[in-house]
Parts: sequence; structure tokens; C-alpha cells
Amino acid sequence: MVSKLRILIAYLSYSGNTEEVAAYIGDYLDREGFTIEWHRIGIDVLNDLAYYDLIFLGTFTWERGATPDEVKDFVLEVGYKPENMVVFGTGDTQFGGDDLFCKAADKLAHFYKSNYPALKIEQSPRGSQEKKIDQWLEGVLNNAKSNA
Repeated sequence: MVSKLRILIAYLSYSGNTEEVAAYIGDYLDREGFTIEWHRIGIDVLNDLAYYDLIFLGTFTWERGATPDEVKDFVLEVGYKPENMVVFGTGDTQFGGDDLFCKAADKLAHFYKSNYPALKIEQSPRGSQEKKIDQWLEGVLNNAKSNA
């Protein structure tokens, strides 16, 4: 049963945008009856990721498409590529345009060979972007149900 899934939301946020997306995802999953654990990258102690059925990894994109160092450290700390990684990211098209928009999220989804497309949000989750998150989460959860 899907409500028994163990879910971790791990994220890095400087400006608060990625944290807002993480909170939105957490609220959505909570309303759906899931229990969520949290990991603030660079702050909290990382638990064994093998415990979780789904791992949501959130990042922003830094300096011309780069992944922040703390997220790279997280990847190294994990030490392997969990097959259940779900990536989301925030970005700003005014810095690098569409080519670099949420590039860190794209890189991480590719690195982890995620079964889910990276969610990419312009700055913070407002208005139509909330619907975009809802649709993305529906796809993730439908996929998780079919693989359970």
C-alpha cells in the first residue's frame, strides 16, 4: 500500500525558494497520508537512505548552471546511487536563460538515473507553479504505486 511508503525530503536552500518547494511537497504528501522525514543538507545528520522508499532531493542552481558544493558533498556522503531518487530544483531564468535554468536538478536526475523527470520551479512555488508541482507529484506517486 502506497501510504506505507517511507519518504525522505532532503534539500539545500539559501534564499528560501527550494525550502518553500520542499515544504509544498511535504504538505502535499502529508495530505495524502504519507509520513515524511526531513534532511536539511549541510545542517542535519544524514540517516541511512536505504531505509526510504522514496528520496526527494531538492537543490537550487548556482553560478552558471553549477550544483552547489553542499549538494555535491551530500552525493559523496551517500556514497552510492539510490534507485529511488526524485529530484526537484529551483532556478531563475534571468541568470543564463532556459539553457541553464535548474541545470543542477537536471544534472542530479541524470546522475541518479531517476525514474522521474526533475521538477523545475522558477524561484518560488506560486500560482500556476503549484499546479505544476501537484501534477508532478501525481506522476511520481502513480509510478511509485505501480512499482510497489
